[in-house]
Amino acid sequence: MNLPPVTMTQTDPHQEQPECLYLELSSQNEQPSVPLHTSISLFLLSYCECTSFKVFLVSAKPDTQSSQSWKSQVPMSLAVSMVHVKDLPVLVRGCRLPAVLDETGRYCRAGLAVVLRHIIDRTCEADPRRKDAASLLGFKKTCLKACAEVSQWTRLCELSIPSAVEAHLRQPTNPSLHLPSALLNLEKTLGEPVKVHNDDKIRRQKLQQQQKNHQKKISQDLQEDQGTDVTQPQDSQSANGLELQAALAKLYVDSGAVLSTTIRESSDIRKVKTTELPQLEHVFAEGLYFTLTDVVLLPCIHQYLSSLQSHNASVLSQLPLLLRWYLQVQEVPGVPRAAQACGMALSTRKAFTTGPPTIAETQQSSQANQESLEMTMKEVHFVGGPRPTMTKLKESGIEAVFSPHPCPSWTLPWDSLPEAVNPTEGKMSDVRAARKRQQLNNLVAMVTELARPGDTVVDFCSGGGHVGIVLAHTLPDCQVILIENKEESLVRGKVRSAELGLTNIGFIQANLDYFTGPFHIGQKVSGDTELQGKQCMGLVDLDRSWAAETHGYSVRVMTMEPDSCSPKNNMLVGVAGGEAGGDNYATL
Repeated sequence: MNLPPVTMTQTDPHQEQPECLYLELSSQNEQPSVPLHTSISLFLLSYCECTSFKVFLVSAKPDTQSSQSWKSQVPMSLAVSMVHVKDLPVLVRGCRLPAVLDETGRYCRAGLAVVLRHIIDRTCEADPRRKDAASLLGFKKTCLKACAEVSQWTRLCELSIPSAVEAHLRQPTNPSLHLPSALLNLEKTLGEPVKVHNDDKIRRQKLQQQQKNHQKKISQDLQEDQGTDVTQPQDSQSANGLELQAALAKLYVDSGAVLSTTIRESSDIRKVKTTELPQLEHVFAEGLYFTLTDVVLLPCIHQYLSSLQSHNASVLSQLPLLLRWYLQVQEVPGVPRAAQACGMALSTRKAFTTGPPTIAETQQSSQANQESLEMTMKEVHFVGGPRPTMTKLKESGIEAVFSPHPCPSWTLPWDSLPEAVNPTEGKMSDVRAARKRQQLNNLVAMVTELARPGDTVVDFCSGGGHVGIVLAHTLPDCQVILIENKEESLVRGKVRSAELGLTNIGFIQANLDYFTGPFHIGQKVSGDTELQGKQCMGLVDLDRSWAAETHGYSVRVMTMEPDSCSPKNNMLVGVAGGEAGGDNYATL
């Protein structure tokens, strides 16, 4: 087998270069292996035939190149380089992989969903004809866009299922292991009705096909009663397969193919109320159409099902919908090719000894899985509300206490600052701009009090960078990093920083969970000025301060001045060891 070229490379974070994609190589049984998030990224690169990135495989072991175990999983079309973790650019080193660093070396995208969406964007920019790649982002281009902290679906696909599969692969023969709740959740989702844009026509065709099959069954029963041979070729347009035909027709639309069932419904079918039409079944993870979610799941489910086949094949009968999904994904144009390039030997229907599930088996399995899921995911329902909770806490001597502001009248010299620093730039109203300046006065004052030359300051959930850009301009001897999940906001901040010529600022587009780098000062604002909301948020911040104190921080909770400057006006200032500066870490 021809293997992709691999060279040992050290990267220079100060040298401008093409966009670089960094993928992790992990170690299993002292041998380098490809973790699932790397397999998923490689599979998407292969499916999209994307060559827009310089790809690096990151290893913590110096002798990884000599091992051959992982190379068959890297598509031959990709020229990849090896890089040791200690040689990573600073921004990338502070993030969980996968990560992409742009040409300037100052804008990093980190996290599986963020990186995968960026690969699709680059594919479509390089070749606008790749409608199949663009469609991976879904009807409104929002597939896996919501961060895992907000979307349970993103968390399930991006984190929970890969983690559950990797945990299973570490102990595939452990008899005490049950079906992971994440996989049961996916099985449950695949059994739920599907709603898609303009699905009325497909549902009417399904009803017509069901009636046709019913009449055919009656005719066959009569012929059997008369002793007539009723063996007939299978109808390729059965009601159960109509959804798959609709899904595949969309994938083939660029080639001029059309859905073979686009016949006009009979008059009695057209008169049926929409509420009485049969529901559509899942073909792919999010419904009828192949999306990025399926790309994420396929390497995970492939490895999981392959392991079950080898060690516990009887369990496959408990996952009939997942098995059906796995087989249907293989019918997507480009999937078999991409899988083969990544060393994934996809199993066909014949390879599964259980065979395709019957309707009765599916219903029985779904009921059993639902009971198992309910057992493993019991929720504790909170009874009460803000007022009774606050009363109970007060009776126990727990109340929010705010420290005095150390410099309530401190202000930045706004009139002498460049326009790109001032929040008045853009479409912000005068009233809002004045309040934004008051907020910045508070935050910059506290950071200035804590910061020392050479410190790294992180602006968490930075938005467009109103705070981070002011800090970078005000503290030229400090390094400032802006972290934000929304690409549109972070790009605006990058443009503003370029106008100012700032060289001490970096940008990371990622969920907070994907940032792991060290820093000296971190800031994020929280709170609410409504009286009850203020008290509630004060209790939340009190709990946060206690948590920080258990890690050696000395914490103050205070209110911005004036308190009307923002509905989010609480500040927590924590200093490690009770001192600022040096190697201590402070959070704001």
